Amino acid sequence: MKIVIGTRGSKLALWQAEWIKSELGRIHPDLKVELRKIKTTGDRILDVPLAKVGGKGLFVKEIEDAMLRREIDIAVHSMKDVPTEFPDGLHLAVICKREDPRDAFISQESGEGFRFNGFRELPEGAVVGTSSLRRACQLLNVRPGLKIEQLRGNVDTRLRKLDEGRFDAIILAAAGIKRLGMAERITEMIPPDVSLPAIGQGAVGIECRIEDEEVHSIISPLNHIETSICVRAERAFLRRLEGGCQVPIAAYAELSNGRIVMDGLVANINGERIIKGHAESAAADFSKLGTGLAEDLLSRGAREILDEVYGNS
Repeated sequence: MKIVIGTRGSKLALWQAEWIKSELGRIHPDLKVELRKIKTTGDRILDVPLAKVGGKGLFVKEIEDAMLRREIDIAVHSMKDVPTEFPDGLHLAVICKREDPRDAFISQESGEGFRFNGFRELPEGAVVGTSSLRRACQLLNVRPGLKIEQLRGNVDTRLRKLDEGRFDAIILAAAGIKRLGMAERITEMIPPDVSLPAIGQGAVGIECRIEDEEVHSIISPLNHIETSICVRAERAFLRRLEGGCQVPIAAYAELSNGRIVMDGLVANINGERIIKGHAESAAADFSKLGTGLAEDLLSRGAREILDEVYGNS
């Protein structure tokens, strides 16, 4: 049998797709696996902040369309890019074991090493690059004197812009840098109590057609139950808030002694107001936990913040 994997064409996306390919080959030695690169809206529009592009699924829609046309059999995604709703006939079948979910602070380098050893060392007015409203608002909440500027492009492009001196520092997902073998560029791991991760950050998911039972049986061994429970809880939180991946919403869940523990937040764009929540439950109730935590935040002012972000107020 042959399986065609749809993927974005960035170095990180291809690393993830190649990793899935090698894992499938390890489990099913006779399986033929082909990669097909697909350019998404998010890949094409690089001169506009993602939050202003609007819509959900900026990095997945064209890949899903190819799956519906049966040009590919499965899609490999960074879970933080995957909307909570799927087109008819498609679903999230597998969530693989999570890498480091944290954000990474990357300083400009100097002759002796890093110019700044952590984000708290940045001077007032220092320029920090990120394309994420979630990261920007949380950093501004802790360091309101920083200047946050848009930074788009793949990991190599972002690091090059930093090295060219356009920024004093940048913030990237630690998982992507580690997967690309660039961990030495990380100056500091930002703890979740300072920058709570994006929903699903660090995890890779596999989407496929619901009806493809044979494909399901082939890819299901790659599902990591603990990661799946935690990420699905985070996605239930996001779904109740009706948020996309470019809204200042964050959540992170962990399993501990058979229970699931989760933190979530909603913030306004300038970081002046952040509503945080914490909840825990039995692992089996992961979906209720995510929804319940979202309801808690909505009751404490998150609805007004989201209306402001979406321009509904």
